Amino acid sequence: MNPDTINEWLNYSLITLGDVEIRVSGVLAAFAALIITMLASRVLRRGLDALAGRRQSMNDASIYTIKRMVHYALIALGILVALSFLGLDMSKMAIIAGALGVGIGFGLQNIVNNFVSGIIILFDRTLKVGDFMELASGLRGEVQAIHIRSTIIRTPDNIEIIIPNSELVNGQVTNWTFSDANCRLRIPFGVAYGSDKELVRKSVLEVVTANAYTVSGVTDRDAKVWMTGFGDSSLDFVLAVWIQPEVLKRQSDVISSYLWGIDDVFRREGIEVPFPQRDLHLRSAGSAIQIERVAPNGEVSVSKADPLKD
Repeated sequence: MNPDTINEWLNYSLITLGDVEIRVSGVLAAFAALIITMLASRVLRRGLDALAGRRQSMNDASIYTIKRMVHYALIALGILVALSFLGLDMSKMAIIAGALGVGIGFGLQNIVNNFVSGIIILFDRTLKVGDFMELASGLRGEVQAIHIRSTIIRTPDNIEIIIPNSELVNGQVTNWTFSDANCRLRIPFGVAYGSDKELVRKSVLEVVTANAYTVSGVTDRDAKVWMTGFGDSSLDFVLAVWIQPEVLKRQSDVISSYLWGIDDVFRREGIEVPFPQRDLHLRSAGSAIQIERVAPNGEVSVSKADPLKD
């Protein structure tokens, strides 16, 4: 192709905005700048991963934060370079910033709020990739990624939930692994009135000792059985047990395992698990009062009393 033709094609004017004339060459240079910065971001992030692999002192959360900030900085630099290739005067960026401010005021405030919240999360370090968290709604999951607009968590059911960053900054979040992955679960249970409380304690601790999920041999990590109250039909207890860090994200399995063992040992020791009972009082004029006690298993006990003595 003739060089003059190529030069003419590159200098072809696509659009004119005031004093700015956007040419084909400027558009191509702008695209090249963006592609180069994106490639540079990928190379640097891979380099950081390799560095973290050689230096054990750098944890995954720190590397992730550095990678995200490097990525954002390079993308911002690439955008500025691309705008300069398009012929935009950087001294006039204040006008663009003013227009952007108007746009934020009308409809972009949520996007900016989530972006700033994401930056706060990355630097604040109260929530990191790999942490196991719980929202006020009861939703639990492991943090998979922290993006510009949202954070992705994966539930124990392998469902990925996308949460706006502003909700994590402004709402209540429980971080189960913030400073220590060792956690204690509290598992409530009840026994029938009249049960031997010491036998209940001994039986439950026997289950805890035999369970592989239990932390053992660590100071101040002993399991506890506390009596918490007198229920309508039961003596209420709570089992407080420290569990292995690797099973923290499978709490449903862990709780089921302890309750399964407790039920087995209660059956063996003859400890009765309570069931609700209801008293039904029937009155009729001139006749005795009939009191029926109806249990969920269908058993009914009936007694009569003289209404004049009631």
